[in-house]
Amino acid sequence: MTPSRDIERLIEIMAALRTPGTGCPWDLQQNFSTIAPYTLEEAYEVADAIARGDLADLKEELGDLLLQVVFHARMAQEQDAFEFGDVVQSITEKLIRRHPHIFGEASSPSLQAVEGLWERIKSEEKATREKKHEEGALAGVPVALPALTRALKLQQKAGKVGFDWNDPRAVLRKIREEADEIELALCAREPDVDNTQEAAAEVGDLLFAAVNLARHLRADPEALLRQTNQKFERRFAAIERALAGKGKAPQDATLAEMDALWDEAKNEERRQAAISGWQRTRRM
Repeated sequence: MTPSRDIERLIEIMAALRTPGTGCPWDLQQNFSTIAPYTLEEAYEVADAIARGDLADLKEELGDLLLQVVFHARMAQEQDAFEFGDVVQSITEKLIRRHPHIFGEASSPSLQAVEGLWERIKSEEKATREKKHEEGALAGVPVALPALTRALKLQQKAGKVGFDWNDPRAVLRKIREEADEIELALCAREPDVDNTQEAAAEVGDLLFAAVNLARHLRADPEALLRQTNQKFERRFAAIERALAGKGKAPQDATLAEMDALWDEAKNEERRQAAISGWQRTRRM
């Protein structure tokens, strides 16, 4: 079987991998639950390629993500539930339905109006969808989402029914309150009693409040944390380079020495950012 640009070839390959007797033993033993973690992982790798600006890698990671869709569709087809073509039909119907300003007779509205229209159509779809059980205001947020993203979506849903602050400073006060509760939990620790779980639970509350502050600042907490992770990696690499210049490794250095090198890396980044900003200003 040769490679192809046609999606049908990918579907044929997956069918061959899942054919009992002649297929791949690993692929044959998989099910929706065992493949789901790989689906999430591939989605993250797509996001990572985008963050790195690596379009060649993005092409490959998108292929891996597409494979996940084909894999799930194949398993569903084996159960006579649906097949890949049904997945395509479902999403094309949804896109056409949610874009009446493009595919219908509606006029071309502003970006704000389009976002409002999208939310209204989604709400109508939910209202007309057959409900298997009673749903609350927070229903429909997938449990498998990354914790920060799920916290954000839960807060957005609660905000739509009025359970929300109207000032970011109020959220900041909540963050300080949660930090104080962590300190109280740590101070209450007894020498012979392991009661760190209480402090850990308060840390969860602090993280949830931090997500809320990001939301009020119209920022994506997942993206913010990715940026901070990258910053940490960049500065720690600078520490390693500086130590290597002295013939040392991090495990051979003191914390004070590494802290000083961290501050140097931080100040150098700020200096470079200031130079870059000045150069942009001159070009304007």
